[in-house]
Amino acid sequence: MSISIQREIKERLKAAINKLYDIKIDDLIAEVPPRTELGDLAFPVAFELAKRLKARTGAKHNPRQIAESLAKELRDLSRVSRVEIAGAGFLNIFLDRPSHLRDLLPQPGQIECRKRGVGKLIVEHTAINPNKAAHIGHLRNAILGDTVVRLLRACGEEVEVQNYIDNTGVQVADVVVGFKYLENKTLDDIKREHPLDSGKFDYYCWDLYARVGQFYQENEENLKLRARALHEIEEGDNETAEMAEYISTRILNCHLDTMLRLGIEYDLLPRESDILRLNFWTSAFERLKQSGAIVFETEGRNKGCWVMKSEQLASGNGTVEPPTPDAGRSDIERSDEYDIDKVIVRSNGTVTYVGKDIAYHLWKLGKLGLDFYYKPLRTYPDGHTVWITTSDRAEASDGNRPKFGNGQAFLSVIGIEQAYTQNIVKQGILACTGDPRVERSAHLGYEKVTLSPASCLELGIELSQEEMKRAQIGMSGRRGLGVKADDLIDKLEERALEEVRSRNPDINRERQRDIAHKIAVGALRYFLSKYTRTSVITFDFKEALAFEGETGPYLQYSVVRANNIFRKLREAGIETEGLIEKLDEQKLEQLLTGPDGNEWWALAYWASRLTEVIEQAASAYEPAYLAKYLFQLAQKFNLFYHNYRIISETDEAKRALLISIVDLVRRQLTTGLAVMGIEVPERM
Repeated sequence: MSISIQREIKERLKAAINKLYDIKIDDLIAEVPPRTELGDLAFPVAFELAKRLKARTGAKHNPRQIAESLAKELRDLSRVSRVEIAGAGFLNIFLDRPSHLRDLLPQPGQIECRKRGVGKLIVEHTAINPNKAAHIGHLRNAILGDTVVRLLRACGEEVEVQNYIDNTGVQVADVVVGFKYLENKTLDDIKREHPLDSGKFDYYCWDLYARVGQFYQENEENLKLRARALHEIEEGDNETAEMAEYISTRILNCHLDTMLRLGIEYDLLPRESDILRLNFWTSAFERLKQSGAIVFETEGRNKGCWVMKSEQLASGNGTVEPPTPDAGRSDIERSDEYDIDKVIVRSNGTVTYVGKDIAYHLWKLGKLGLDFYYKPLRTYPDGHTVWITTSDRAEASDGNRPKFGNGQAFLSVIGIEQAYTQNIVKQGILACTGDPRVERSAHLGYEKVTLSPASCLELGIELSQEEMKRAQIGMSGRRGLGVKADDLIDKLEERALEEVRSRNPDINRERQRDIAHKIAVGALRYFLSKYTRTSVITFDFKEALAFEGETGPYLQYSVVRANNIFRKLREAGIETEGLIEKLDEQKLEQLLTGPDGNEWWALAYWASRLTEVIEQAASAYEPAYLAKYLFQLAQKFNLFYHNYRIISETDEAKRALLISIVDLVRRQLTTGLAVMGIEVPERM
């Protein structure tokens, strides 16, 4: 519904509660009844008030009587037709249908979210290791992060989008090991054998990374080559570091190309190598020590380590409890990952992931006292420039550069398995700074994406007999098992193009490919957004691309169908603009309360709730709320489409109302899909 009337009702209710019962309520729960005959909004607040009054006075209070007293305070609202008490004390609000529609219909598709004005939010997402091609699991991170950014911006938030580049980590070191020790290649060899115009360098490194995993399994002594490569990369100014820089930057550009196919862009790419070389950790380390957030252990298993003690890791709900370690991890991998007392600096002086992350987030909040140097990396087709950090002042470009960092809070899109570690990072920053802004900061955890055995075979992935018996197949970078993101997008575009050509043989191939691309992107983005973040997804590209059911193409087709109605109306010379304002008030009231009035009103009312749902999805950082709402709106519209023939309608007033409702629905669907990063093609 129009969010303004809901706010008006809530504010009136809050004032009434304060006046009648001397109770202040910060927010009120508003429910939408299952049928419009029961009302347009329902407030169960009387039950909560009865509990509070009993706690304060010791006497019982009847919720229904409380609801009746509140109802009297709402009956003079201009856009409320009546207020009824239902059941044991529900406060049911019936809106004035004609006035609500007149307010809403002239400018559908506008988002009226309440401006929160908290300052800049920094959203970090994607963060793919720059060592091989992106896969479908990475796409869930990027699509989730990008959609959250779009939701926040739709609500008027200032958002800075960052994509952290771990160009000094183990994964990059492993690819360097592959080139140097498996293939005996120099950097010049790599450049000569894999020229920039050859493409698919990230695909080659995908296979090489899997071969390196086998290389380590063959002989544990080979792992020493990884340690050597890591040391040389972190040290810098040597052939290994130069090779790692070239490989990671080139693959990063491959990733940016992949994400751009889905409409995903970034503002800044902070690199781990620059965090190390600009001594971010050194500054953060001093702050952690001075604040007492970490202590030096002189005995016990953590002797010689700087540790964040368990008493420092108190969350709002008590102590941060470590999860059960993954039985699939080696003892080395899980040795200190889930300790109650978290090691920040090991006894050999190396910094753990948590320590480096604390330093990075302190910079995000402007609490570090240090900054990167910056240079533009590329300009997107829409004119937006993505910047990358550098530790070399001579490379920096300050002309027309945005001001990065200094956010009011940060949101990190990282797999749900990192929940424990991310909680420790947040508590460490709180202990170090005491900054209340950190409270709004959050880890947006998400579950993994798996494949069904049938999908694996269809995509050319070989499976063992044992794997064929499983319901889901997880991906493994070291085995090279997974669906490369570009392969998946290519396959979706290929299948969509077949459908588009069969349905639209009359349009040229360029337009056909453009439509197919939009359908493919819509299919992928919707499929990976319609599940809540904590749901494991089993991807099925046939299901994702279906034109029926809860899919992106189904929603796109619904808008195309609505647009076609307007095309046919124009061809028939029937007026489509400003019709609601020309309708007689009495006639409009008759139509909305007549035999089909509830059905028409239910569709219009559901469409009017777009802003409310966007606010809810943005507040919860949960795109699935918007996805589900849009699917339900499309369902309601398609039922309406089959029940009414607008062009052949002879009653001009009725036709005008139906045209206005269709216009509202198509604009709301288009706006909602745009917030999800999904475009509507001209045809389907």
